[in-house]
Amino acid sequence: MAFVTGPRQVGKTTACRTMGSDEGYLNWDDQDDRELILAGPGAVAAHLELSRLRERPPVVVFDELHKYRRWQTFLKGFYDKNADRVRILVTGSARFDVFRRGGDSMMGRYFMHRLHPLSVGELLDPGERQGEIRTPRPPDPSDWEALRRHGGFPEPFAHANDRFSRRWQNLRGDLLIRQDVRDLTRIQEIDQLEMLVSILGERSGAQVNYTALAKQVRTSVDTMRRWIGSLCHLHHGFLVRPWYRNVARSLRKEPKWYLRDWSMIADPGSRAETLIACHLLKAVEAWEDAGFGSYALHYLRDKEKREVDFVVVRSGKPWFLAEVKQSQEKLGPHLMRFQEALGAPHAFQVVLDLPYVDANCFETTEPTVVPAQTLLSQLP
Repeated sequence: MAFVTGPRQVGKTTACRTMGSDEGYLNWDDQDDRELILAGPGAVAAHLELSRLRERPPVVVFDELHKYRRWQTFLKGFYDKNADRVRILVTGSARFDVFRRGGDSMMGRYFMHRLHPLSVGELLDPGERQGEIRTPRPPDPSDWEALRRHGGFPEPFAHANDRFSRRWQNLRGDLLIRQDVRDLTRIQEIDQLEMLVSILGERSGAQVNYTALAKQVRTSVDTMRRWIGSLCHLHHGFLVRPWYRNVARSLRKEPKWYLRDWSMIADPGSRAETLIACHLLKAVEAWEDAGFGSYALHYLRDKEKREVDFVVVRSGKPWFLAEVKQSQEKLGPHLMRFQEALGAPHAFQVVLDLPYVDANCFETTEPTVVPAQTLLSQLP
């Protein structure tokens, strides 16, 4: 089986439905499909006519199945009886490895695939999977501008209209709070959670101080940690934690918060940093899902407040550093210091306003100023 997870309205259903027939698409939110699923694996197998000889196994898509309390038991039974006769795709906006509602372990029966908003690399060549790093290619100027201004979610990106984007953002935010939180968490204090979402919306790229946020929202520190964890599980944002190995006097606890939709951020510097953060997270998770190895995204900061925005770690070792700037071309003072301390092969100062340069960023070993368009074109 393949579990496809990602933010609401990122395109999971559209992508998966292209792989199967209408009869093979079952949506938990549809009453008829829900009754069929509740009837059990045998009823679904009969509906799909799996006993009939076929040239190739059909594809069945279970959409939003994580909302079913016994989804894990259902899938295990359906897979164990029909694994050689059907291919199974399961989609959901919440992380399947977190929202487990009972049943036996699914270990060994599925691969996880995490779907992200559009990126520069995906717009250039969505099917390329030759290796970690792509050959650099210039993005279409209109695509690059739409991506920066309207974000990577397909609908606002395709419309490229400010008024549409604002209405879409408001609707998506309301669905997150009023539907996803209600259905998938035990949070009851919706008004306080809305306040937290508003506060975090203005602090993308900032360190998370749980104590200060708890006082501001009028709740406990433990509750604040759970709420932010729930917002991450629902793909509203994500946390990037500090990397402290071989970093003298490093911070070890405070993570940084980033929104999934950088188009919602007013401050140009925070928007630029969040855009790069989303691209790097997508690359890290895409490499892992494709089986290239173990990867992680962190940031660097010591107690003297020297900082580098990101470090990508491969197989437990720092691979490349990235410091994000809107327009500044002069190298920051900390890239070389942290590169030497960590022994990372590459260190980039990523500048959003620089024009594309037709060169491979990963052929340089010294700290280098690189255009964002060039580096991002080489990532998934």
